[in-house]
Amino acid sequence: ADMYRKIIINDREQYRVKVLMSQLNQQEKTLVFCATQDHAAAIRDLINQHKQEPKNSNYCQRVTANDGSIGEQHLRDFQDNEKTIPTILTTSQKLSTGVDAPEVKNIVLFRPINSMIEFKQIIGRGTRLFDGKDYFTIYDFVNAHHLFSDPEWDGEPEAINQVEQQRPYATAEPNTETTANEPEANCEVCGYQVCRCANPQRRLVKVKLSDGKVRQFQHMVSTYFYSPDGKPISAEEFLQSLFGTLPELFKNEDELRTIWSKPDTRKKLLIELTERGFAKQQLTEFQKILHAESSDLYDVLAYIAFHSAIIERTERAAKAKISLNNYDQKQQEFLNFVLTQYVSQGVDELDEAKISDLLILKYHAISDAKKELGDIKTIRNTFIGFQSYLYDNRVAV
Repeated sequence: ADMYRKIIINDREQYRVKVLMSQLNQQEKTLVFCATQDHAAAIRDLINQHKQEPKNSNYCQRVTANDGSIGEQHLRDFQDNEKTIPTILTTSQKLSTGVDAPEVKNIVLFRPINSMIEFKQIIGRGTRLFDGKDYFTIYDFVNAHHLFSDPEWDGEPEAINQVEQQRPYATAEPNTETTANEPEANCEVCGYQVCRCANPQRRLVKVKLSDGKVRQFQHMVSTYFYSPDGKPISAEEFLQSLFGTLPELFKNEDELRTIWSKPDTRKKLLIELTERGFAKQQLTEFQKILHAESSDLYDVLAYIAFHSAIIERTERAAKAKISLNNYDQKQQEFLNFVLTQYVSQGVDELDEAKISDLLILKYHAISDAKKELGDIKTIRNTFIGFQSYLYDNRVAV
């Protein structure tokens, strides 16, 4: 067994896990299907090496037939919606069927699957609905997705343009198109076609839209989205569809900025996008392949609709702080705290429903917050009014 584990922890497995952990939302519950029990142990160890939170020794655990009562306890903890650890389970055969874990957001395939029945059973682990979950993601490292092509299960498959997961990233001029027969290129650092560097390069996917400008994003694994009619589509098709829809919701970037600067109109826009088939979860997933996790969803929409530059939340917050002089000292302290939460957590921290949580987090009690900042109406007006400074004019890049 030890010899086998030494064999399977090779460049390929290191690369696969590195790619997975760079693409995965590491706070989402995930099932990883491996070839054997020893393989599951090796992948567990690699995932724990690449996790973002080193203190969680139980972040990823193996659950196989050989793990006995300890494995069963890990599985119960994983299924418990009130617990976040373990977050990832690796397995071989044990969890293919009969596992009820509604919070599972990701299914990872690290072993070949040749049976349609087994494929359906594994994918079924991600289909349970849960509060805030209306989709799940399959990370397919073994080309098992062709098993989706089952007319009796999912209807006739749509043609999907795939991007090979292991082609290296290449820079290009911003207004050039990618040709279908673009030659393979070796990594300039290590020389391998499949990059073996500590920070593997990524291929740049470019899509030319009807405005004549190219949108580009990074793609390392096959990522699929769903069209408004529920059919699986590629990231390129999702981009084109969203680009065609946005002009119906706002005419120019000034109008988008006005809408996004207020929590109520921002929420209304996100609802309208959801009703048109572009749920916030899908936009967040597209944000990842734009490599814009540290940016605002506003920047994603502005980039797609108007080819505007994508900037990070830290830059927006820094510029907004210039306007803090419009507020008294105590209000400045609160708004600085809000900006810190925004940079750390994202635009959801600017929702009107977050005011109470932010006040308690900062002042420990609403009554104490009111002593510092005034009545709730004044606090609300300060919280909402300041947001316009985050989006007022683009930050120079």
